[in-house]
Amino acid sequence: MNKTQAILGSSLFLALAPGSVAGLLPYLLGLWHKRPALFGLPATRQLGIVLILLGLPLLLESFAHFALVGRGTPAPIRPPERLVVSGLYRYVRNPMYVAILTVLLGEYLITANPPLLAYCLTVCVLFHLFVIIYEEPTLARQFGKPYQDFKNNVPRWLPRLTPWRGL
Repeated sequence: MNKTQAILGSSLFLALAPGSVAGLLPYLLGLWHKRPALFGLPATRQLGIVLILLGLPLLLESFAHFALVGRGTPAPIRPPERLVVSGLYRYVRNPMYVAILTVLLGEYLITANPPLLAYCLTVCVLFHLFVIIYEEPTLARQFGKPYQDFKNNVPRWLPRLTPWRGL
């Protein structure tokens, strides 16, 4: 896949998948209704804003590396041609999912709406199951030993403190 196709495909997938999971679905499900601040602390709303402002650029950076370095999209129908182990991928194997969950947690802290927390936890479980059932076996088959080295050195969910410099 050429760079332009990868960028366009990743952009479309960004709008459809994370845009739906972190934006459209919570909105349509009515999960953005504000309740009194969590624990009665208005500062939790500011923390929520910080998490969203942190998560969004992390998500964009991850998608950019997928398109520009991997020459593919996060969509299973147009996977990357190259294993992406640069940028945020040097710290955590699944920065896109971590970024989406960060945004959702920020939304929960802003709204203090318990069903939004339940939604966030459900999304977290679904991401985890998708990664262990589909993504990791698929990447192991596609990239072999380089992926196994990456998997052995970069955590799935909680980022390393220092970048992995392998591969």
